[in-house]
Amino acid sequence: MGILEKHGIIERNATLLLVLSFLVVSIGGLVQIVPLFYLQNTIEDVDGMRPYTPLELAGRDIYIREGCYVCHSQMIRPMRDEVERYGFYSLAAESKYDHPFQWGSKRTGPDLARVGGRYSDKWQVDHLTDPQSVVPESIMPPYAFLLDKPLNPEHISDVVATHRIVRVPYTDEMLDMAESDVLTQLDPDSDDYDGFLARYPDANIRNFDGQAQATEMDALVAYLQVLGTMVDFSTFEPDASR
Repeated sequence: MGILEKHGIIERNATLLLVLSFLVVSIGGLVQIVPLFYLQNTIEDVDGMRPYTPLELAGRDIYIREGCYVCHSQMIRPMRDEVERYGFYSLAAESKYDHPFQWGSKRTGPDLARVGGRYSDKWQVDHLTDPQSVVPESIMPPYAFLLDKPLNPEHISDVVATHRIVRVPYTDEMLDMAESDVLTQLDPDSDDYDGFLARYPDANIRNFDGQAQATEMDALVAYLQVLGTMVDFSTFEPDASR
């Protein structure tokens, strides 16, 4: 009896096909799941990672609210063409404080995993206000209204508290200072400048959209400018044991 004839027996016997399919799926699942029980941590720790500042967190919520994730992924895959275009491939640790993470492969626009610091604040504001003014071929819609929407930090402490519930390591001090930290990050002359940097090392502190009042544009640009900047890849060495 040939292989095709044997295979035909399986195809004609629904019960046998179901049992064999279950065995194949079970074996494949065990191969992927069992090794995880022998790892102390499935995410490699890297230096530099910190929780988002309240302003960055507010910007991330705006990013999600406006559906930016629909056209832009935040996941650089370890392939030559991706790394040459976007930068070092994405690490799991870079998304450990993201709830939900912004991975994916759908890209109407470029991947944003390493967009932080690549362009100036003014470029980001101009691009969000009128995308075609800086990228003529862009099909991105304008978000100029963000310049006119005051940023209300009244509920940011609740957002920080919610993220702490899912194990983002915000301290009691971070929670207590969340509302004021939004404005501190926008003012390099703030009295709490040093305290803010102690809570959020290497955070960007400046007026992001150039306007006197805090706006949703400030928050979104602050978020974009931190993406991919927390890890120093000039000193990073992947864990070869993984």
